[in-house]
Amino acid sequence: MSSWRLAGLNYINYSRVCARIVRRSLKPDIRVEAMKRDEGFIRPIFWKDGKAVVIKKNTQVAAEEKA
Repeated sequence: MSSWRLAGLNYINYSRVCARIVRRSLKPDIRVEAMKRDEGFIRPIFWKDGKAVVIKKNTQVAAEEKA
């Protein structure tokens, strides 16, 4: 079994940790530009009854109703 699985991580979390470590180990002049890439975001899409659901301010609105 993989060491990251034994640590309780999935592959996405494992690769994110590895990328962060590599970025922090770069030379200072390159590190600033690379650390900007660490500030990304992921927008999850939740599904309910076969339709995408948009979550806004603790309320759920169906994607069709939003349009």
